[in-house]
Amino acid sequence: MRFNALRDTLLLAALTITPACQTTPATHHPLRASAASQRPLPTSAAIEAEALRLMAGEAVKGMALAVIDNGKVVHVSAHGVRNLEKNLPLQTDTVMYGASLTKAVVAYYVLQLVDEKRVDLDTPFAAGLPKPLPDYEDYGDLKTDPRWRALTPRIVLSHQTGFANFRWLDPDQKLRFHRDPGTRYGYSGEGFYVLQTYLEDGIGLDLGAEVQRHLFDRFGLKNTSLVWRADFAQNLADGYRADGSLEVHDERSSVSAAGSMDTTIADQARLWAAMVLGEDLSPASRAEWVRPQVAIDSAGQFPSLRDDRDPRGPAIHLAAGLGVIVFDGPQGRVFFKGGHNDSTGNMVVCVETTRRCLVLLANSVTAERIYPALTTFILGETGMPWWWEYGER
Repeated sequence: MRFNALRDTLLLAALTITPACQTTPATHHPLRASAASQRPLPTSAAIEAEALRLMAGEAVKGMALAVIDNGKVVHVSAHGVRNLEKNLPLQTDTVMYGASLTKAVVAYYVLQLVDEKRVDLDTPFAAGLPKPLPDYEDYGDLKTDPRWRALTPRIVLSHQTGFANFRWLDPDQKLRFHRDPGTRYGYSGEGFYVLQTYLEDGIGLDLGAEVQRHLFDRFGLKNTSLVWRADFAQNLADGYRADGSLEVHDERSSVSAAGSMDTTIADQARLWAAMVLGEDLSPASRAEWVRPQVAIDSAGQFPSLRDDRDPRGPAIHLAAGLGVIVFDGPQGRVFFKGGHNDSTGNMVVCVETTRRCLVLLANSVTAERIYPALTTFILGETGMPWWWEYGER
């Protein structure tokens, strides 16, 4: 296959800390909540002190974070190292792996295409592809299963394809429908590959170039791309696995809608500040992004096709939006998106009523262990379903 596969395992690592801090401005937008309605955020000094304390407790090598308030970036900092062996500090402009945060970005771009009337969320891919999906090399496994004809952008973006997360997780490593499309949530990177095929071969877009132009360049992201750039090597974070071993940063030479984004915390701060406000989206598309598309009652996100249920999901109206997950908590509607592989732990949590977001990037997967406490310290109690997001991890 021509796409990069992402793995869903949690590991542990070791610690060296060197803090840095930077703040980035954002433009005004009418969707910002009244400042009077907001619980005060901790000071930057308090945020950094708590981040360092939690990192030390879980041996996190490197972590960067950004805080957004009313759609405005109010704090950006980086702590620890980007490479322990060379004792290189992690900085706010260090290039890090975005992992599956890519999916939220792609979903946002697809909604821009909806506004341009170039994509309809409910029109099957079959209507726009120049040839049947199974005629493509990557999808030949579906030749005897007509259910591929039911796939749509909405089904992919809300993770209802019925595919495994990745085909290589099945014993025979073949692509198949485990469920009928559109019937139940089940996280799948494979679906985003189908969406990418539709955008590139059906509509004729260069996905990497278009996302770069419509989002990354538009919002002033200088060090973010869906494909590797040689200049990234100057300030690049390598990753660290469970046993503390080094995982060299993968120079992804092709665009993957499922997870090829390289980025920095400074850039992600700008991006999520714009997206939480719905910049360059119609109000209808911004609402659709975080509207519950399908209820989630599974006992955990992974394994992605698990059948066991948990009543805690329905109790908070846990659901898939488009490229993000949504639920109702003590502060109202919240949406979030994670990004993970053996040496990466990323998370974004946003509160709709206050347009507040916490953006977390780490090159040490142990950071995921401290995200619940850090999120509560900064945003207050959100009701975030960590039990579902991380499960046994």
